[in-house]
Amino acid sequence: MAIFLTKDSKVIVQGMTGSEGQKHTRRMLASGANVVGGVNPRKAGQKVDFDVVSETRESSTVEIPVFGSVQEAIDTTGADVTVIFVPEKFTKSAVIEAIDAEIPLAVVITEGIAVHDTAAFWAYAGAKGNKTRIIGPNCPGLITPGQSNAGIIPADITKPGRIGLVSKSGTLTYQMMYELRDIGFSTCVGIGGDPVIGTTHIDALEAFEADPDTDL
Repeated sequence: MAIFLTKDSKVIVQGMTGSEGQKHTRRMLASGANVVGGVNPRKAGQKVDFDVVSETRESSTVEIPVFGSVQEAIDTTGADVTVIFVPEKFTKSAVIEAIDAEIPLAVVITEGIAVHDTAAFWAYAGAKGNKTRIIGPNCPGLITPGQSNAGIIPADITKPGRIGLVSKSGTLTYQMMYELRDIGFSTCVGIGGDPVIGTTHIDALEAFEADPDTDL
C-alpha cells in the first residue's frame, strides 16, 4: 500500500524531450516507474530511446512514445500520473491541459513559476471539481520505494518500509530518507515550498493516516 503513487501507476512526462525531462525520465525508469509516454505537441509521433541501468545493474533500452497532448497519452496508454518538467512560462498551460484531461495526479517539478500562474491553475482545478490532485510546484515529486517514482527524488538512498514522509524541502526530504534508510518508507512526498501549492501537509497526513501500511 502507498499514497498517491503505486507500482500500478502509469506515468507520462510533459517535457520529456527536454534535457531535464530526459535525464529524470531515465532515472524514473531505472527506479522501476512505469513511464508510458511523453508529451510534446511539436514532437508528436516520435519515440525516444532511454538507455536504462536498473538498481540490479542490468542495462536495457526502453522506447517511449511522444504524444501531442495529455488527452491523447491517456487515451492511448491509460496513464494516471503526469510529471511536468515544462519551462516556467509554459507551466500554467501544461497544468491546465492536464486538468482538462482529468488525469488523477499532476506532479509539477518546475520552479520559478509566477505565483499568479500557480494560483490560477489551482483555482482552475477547483472549478473543475478537483479531479486532478496537484503536487507542487517547485517540488521534488514523490516516491514509493520499490514501487514507483514520479519526479527527481533519488531512488537509491532508502528502502521500502512503514514511515510516511511529507516535506516542503527537497533537500530535507532526501536527508530524512537517508537517515532513516534502515527503517524504510511507505511513500515520501515533497509538496514544494512556494507560497501557493496544491497538496498540503494536511492533505498528505490525512492520506497517510488512512493508509494501513503507514505506521508513523
